Amino acid sequence: MTMEQERSMSELQTVHMKQWETEELVRQHRVFSDLSPWLNAQGNDIHHQIIEEIERRGGI
Repeated sequence: MTMEQERSMSELQTVHMKQWETEELVRQHRVFSDLSPWLNAQGNDIHHQIIEEIERRGGI
């Protein structure tokens, strides 16, 4: 997926996480990791879901 084709978080939220591309999971994991000190409960929940999906796929 090129930069022009990358889906935003608002677009990704309309798609089940199992349908996300691996690159999307990795990119969002990095973003959420960088923002972790400022995440609220919902942000932490989404980050944990991303981590679980990455682990389900065998890791990064």
